[in-house]
Amino acid sequence: MDVRIFTEPQQGASYDDLLRVARCTEDAGYSGFFRSDHYLKMGPVDGLPGPTDAWITLAGLARDTSRVRLGTLMTAATFRQPGPLAISVAQIDQMSGGRVEFGLGSGWFADEHTAYGIPLPPLGERFDRYAEQLEIITGLWATPVGESFSFAGKYFQLDGSPALPKPAQHPRPPVLLGGKGKKRTPELAARFADEFNLPFVDVETAVAQYDRVDAACRAIGRDPSEIARSAALVVCLGADDAEVARRAGAIGRDVDELRANGLAGSPAEVVQRIGEWRERTGLDRLYLQVLDLSDLAHIELFASDVVPQLRS
Repeated sequence: MDVRIFTEPQQGASYDDLLRVARCTEDAGYSGFFRSDHYLKMGPVDGLPGPTDAWITLAGLARDTSRVRLGTLMTAATFRQPGPLAISVAQIDQMSGGRVEFGLGSGWFADEHTAYGIPLPPLGERFDRYAEQLEIITGLWATPVGESFSFAGKYFQLDGSPALPKPAQHPRPPVLLGGKGKKRTPELAARFADEFNLPFVDVETAVAQYDRVDAACRAIGRDPSEIARSAALVVCLGADDAEVARRAGAIGRDVDELRANGLAGSPAEVVQRIGEWRERTGLDRLYLQVLDLSDLAHIELFASDVVPQLRS
């Protein structure tokens, strides 16, 4: 079981805060450091000092870390034009020595679009645009050096693009897609994804959605095993009940709710819970949503007391 750290910096974090967590992630032996792509806080927090841009953050971390994989769950397709986004991600992949993973979602949080003047089309149009963006970005990366890329879609048109720069990874960085949509999401995953991620769902929901992705793969003649299965779950680990309660309180959550919907409790409890996920879903990778970015001991405890049991 591969384990990564996933952060939500729109809730309140500077670049220096994220760098401390990323370096702790690297030092503790996790395989990756990921962050959300949001411009507005959620829930009853002040969000200070304000949002940090996902890809500017990852560009900094590309130079300030040396080993961990870096990426987003998920970049909002509504935030950026596909051509410039392909350039940014390719450059950061070069800056990191080939450690970027590209998660792309359709975009969904209406309030942040309103707050920062970003158009949010209706859902059907949004998915049409999202599909075109996936075709464009992967097409630009796949175009051989010296050749050009053109695309004539309903929403985006490219004519004679040199399709540069190229990412460090060949043929491209891994593409992560995800979500609970029952038809178009699995179809897009079958076409484009190297990994399919489900955030904050129960096991039954995950089993059904992974099965839909598998069916979509078979419908186009793709081997479903080519797509890694991953999930993101909030973590609240403690050596004893008091430590679990303290960590739950620090993020404004109830321990029983976290036990039901995430990974909460002692190391033994959390290992058992992950084992259930693995047995039922065939999970390949787990993203730990860490909400208290000041508690580096939490990240270290999971690495020392849970991860070795998952690997054995």
